[in-house]
Amino acid sequence: MESEMAEANILVGEDHFSCPVCLDILKNPVAIPCGHSYCMGCIKNCWDQTDHIGIYSCPECRETFTPRPVLRRNTMLAEVVEKLKKTGLKPPPAQNYARLGDVQCDFCTGRKFKAVKSCLTCLASYCETHVKPHYEAAAFKRHKLVDATGNLDQKLCAEHQKMLDGFCRTDQMCICWLCADKKHKSHDTVSADTERTAKQKQLRETQAELQQRILERLKELGELKQAVHLLKSTAQTEIKESKMIFTALIRSIKRVRAEVLVLIEANEKASVNQAEGLIKRLEQEIDALRRRNAELKQLSETEDHIHFLQNFQALCAPPVTGDLPSVTVNPNISSGTMRKVVAELKEHIENFCKGELSKMTKTVNEVAVYSLQDPEPRTRAEFLKYSRQLTLDPNTAHRKLHLSDGNRKVTRSTQAQRYPDHPERFDRWTQVLCRESLSGTRCYWEVEWSGGDAFIGVTYKGINRKVGQYACVLGRNDISCSLYCSDSIYTARHNNKKIEIITPYRRRIGVYLDFTAASLSFYGVSGDSMMFLHTFQTTFTEPLYPGFWLPCVNSSVTICKLN
Repeated sequence: MESEMAEANILVGEDHFSCPVCLDILKNPVAIPCGHSYCMGCIKNCWDQTDHIGIYSCPECRETFTPRPVLRRNTMLAEVVEKLKKTGLKPPPAQNYARLGDVQCDFCTGRKFKAVKSCLTCLASYCETHVKPHYEAAAFKRHKLVDATGNLDQKLCAEHQKMLDGFCRTDQMCICWLCADKKHKSHDTVSADTERTAKQKQLRETQAELQQRILERLKELGELKQAVHLLKSTAQTEIKESKMIFTALIRSIKRVRAEVLVLIEANEKASVNQAEGLIKRLEQEIDALRRRNAELKQLSETEDHIHFLQNFQALCAPPVTGDLPSVTVNPNISSGTMRKVVAELKEHIENFCKGELSKMTKTVNEVAVYSLQDPEPRTRAEFLKYSRQLTLDPNTAHRKLHLSDGNRKVTRSTQAQRYPDHPERFDRWTQVLCRESLSGTRCYWEVEWSGGDAFIGVTYKGINRKVGQYACVLGRNDISCSLYCSDSIYTARHNNKKIEIITPYRRRIGVYLDFTAASLSFYGVSGDSMMFLHTFQTTFTEPLYPGFWLPCVNSSVTICKLN
């Protein structure tokens, strides 16, 4: 017993020779004005960090000093520490002291050690030294020790201040033995150990399920990563091969261009050489005829009759000329025959490439995209994850359409609005488009229509706006889709083909665009319920613009604000 007390006293004595900052034995010790001792380097570093404030404090008791105290080595304490080192005794390891977040020993005085066990009977925590009686004394043999835990007061019944050692399955709560005897007497109650055993089994089942799910997810993750790697590798190969093919195609086009240019130049040279030969011969003949004409004129003017008669026969004889080919100018030479052929070739290649690109885009989407996309939304909350705020574009609005509510509402009016002229304005049909273009992702928006009938749809930017044919209306051409809404029927339109949808009408319409999957869907919305109406499955090669057509006076459409 005396040896145990001596050991405790030694431990307390050694504690006084450790630095509160580094928790190691004091090195070059100094005492500051409040009386606490530190390593010279430790306290100096602490105060160096607060030099800009001008107020210095003790890390132990927080007493402040101004100005900064002068640090001097504590000679006596240093000698004691040196003697302590020579005896072979060391202060307790730093890791035994309780730090922030550790459970402290309830029986340590002064600086507290880290608790290693908690007693659910004593409702106290003990360090390695103070827990020994629980292992050695017979009085503590029945006490229940657990790993050190905080908040032991939560293990007590708030009403009876007794240890919680039971569980009420009826109320699903921990209780003490007094609770079980009174308030929960008629309930299904068991001991905490029994309930723990049952819950432990349930916990293991849950853990097994989670582990299985983790394994499944890891497998999916591995497959997805492998798919991504394969996609990247395949894409790089496709890019490399496509570059080679296009390079060869460009070389072929350049070769054809060179051959066409050589053909044109050769034809030009041959035709020009032939024409220039004829020009030279014609010019020579014209010169000879002009000389003969001059001689005839001179002969006609002479007064010497003998000279006139002697030269008349020779000069009036027909001139001797070579046979020249008939010269006919080709009228097609100015109409750009070759240029037309080349232009037709260009248009043919462009149309061919556009059609093939559309096929390639669809093929790539079908092969690569579906395996990587999130699941299709099913509830309104899932659709709202892709919500997109839209505004109407005043530069596209027909003059009989009135925009309001921050360009989110359009109403068909009887009076024309004073919109300025603009190349993108609809002049014939009372239509309007949104400012925002949609492409490459998933988008969702909702609109409410009121008054008369309304068409809700999307289109490419290139829709015609200046002519009067019905082909310029949303859904009446191959570059737009629309949903016709009325009180009695819905009609889905694309490329002037329509599908009637007979269902109870709703004033709010949800529009879901999955650009990569090339689908456009319409839903009737009421609260959080979604009623499917129709899906257009096509191929999108350009950005899409939401738009509206209001054929009836006083009909209106409002783009809803979504969270």
